[in-house]
Amino acid sequence: MGFRRRNLEPPRVDLTPMIDVVFLLLIFFMISTTFSERTGLQIDLPASSALAVVPEEKEVLIYLGKNGEIYFQKQPISLAGLTRQLNSYGFAAKKMTFLLMADKNALHGKVIQLMDAAKMSGFGTLAMATDTEPVE
Repeated sequence: MGFRRRNLEPPRVDLTPMIDVVFLLLIFFMISTTFSERTGLQIDLPASSALAVVPEEKEVLIYLGKNGEIYFQKQPISLAGLTRQLNSYGFAAKKMTFLLMADKNALHGKVIQLMDAAKMSGFGTLAMATDTEPVE
């Protein structure tokens, strides 16, 4: 009896399903990741039960630490330097938001100084950042 010999192909591993799963995981982690806009400066924002405000396109972020250090665009700056920087916005400041992220233990006088600097520079909107109150 003569049997024909079949040409056997070596087994192959199809990587297409594995690549699909990896891409789906990548998309899942990209969507579920939250990004924080905090600098290396540790700021403990005061808690508030007010609703969150949608961030605006044109806003100036100012950070005030508990020891009085001021950060403008994540760079340390003095009050005089900040005032010069804010004045450089000119008439465009009227349509911009001045967002102050002050530590809850920051001195009240320093917060008022920053608010006055924003007002004198002509900013149309002043916002104070807070954390949401924990639900009990």
